Amino acid sequence: MSGRLPPLTALRAFEAAARHMSFAMAAAELNVTPAALSFQIKSLEKHLGAPVFKRINRAVELTEEGALLRPGVEDGFAALQSAWRSVQRKLDSATLTVTAGPGFTAKWLAPRLFSFAQANPDIELRFSASLQMMDFARDDVDVAIRFGQGDDTGLYSRNIIDEWASPMVTPALAERLRTIEDLQELPLLHDDHVAFLSQNPNWDYFFQLNELPPNSDHGPRFSQSDHAIDAALAGAGVVLGRISMTEAHLRDGRLVMPLNVGIRLNASYRLLCPLGSETRSQVARFIDWVSEETKGIGQYAEGVTFLNSES
Repeated sequence: MSGRLPPLTALRAFEAAARHMSFAMAAAELNVTPAALSFQIKSLEKHLGAPVFKRINRAVELTEEGALLRPGVEDGFAALQSAWRSVQRKLDSATLTVTAGPGFTAKWLAPRLFSFAQANPDIELRFSASLQMMDFARDDVDVAIRFGQGDDTGLYSRNIIDEWASPMVTPALAERLRTIEDLQELPLLHDDHVAFLSQNPNWDYFFQLNELPPNSDHGPRFSQSDHAIDAALAGAGVVLGRISMTEAHLRDGRLVMPLNVGIRLNASYRLLCPLGSETRSQVARFIDWVSEETKGIGQYAEGVTFLNSES
């Protein structure tokens, strides 16, 4: 039995037909006639010395040999596609594809992207606001900004924001917030987006640190951080605002931190890309830009007492 592989076109025809379980649909995908696709399948079967499909009326099923062949062929084409895209991205110095979560995109990244575009007119920026699990090879992404306590093994990773939170309100509502005890009398806005953290930075935790009774049933709950912040901006109550999401509003005075106390989150924002990609021109420029843009966030921690600074 020869160990020589069949033609790539025959393997491609088999992969498509096995995925669709239809010669007609596979032929349409590959832009060939059903007769041409059937010829490629027969060529593969002749090369193998065994049928890979059972023809049943108008339908097809994999034979035992076909079922055994399918996973390896699929993995092989996936690896080829991944390698091809990796080389294409390496050669492409004009496009940069970035992904980040929707809340961070809305409150921090999107308002600043114009400055990056102005400084780098030769780069075509493509952006995806998503929290989905991401695969650099599969998803054609150059850079990801992710929040949490993730494992960045095998990736280039740069910490860009050490996250912390503090009670934040509009200047008008701040007049009613002189002490931590005053929080018991004001509407509380709950940000449930960070509930996945091992140390959930919520109002109950904040009150616990201040030796006050919990108040988790007091006030509306939001599944997205930016929605809770928007409610605070509208004067609806007090938000335990995360610095990454509120920095611009603190800078323009729409939100204030009247109590000057906060809690540190055991999580951060990291900028990620495949190892080695950090030296590509457009990626390196984006990393430098993000690093410069995040420098100023540290000033808002000055004068803030962190109640859990020992953790």
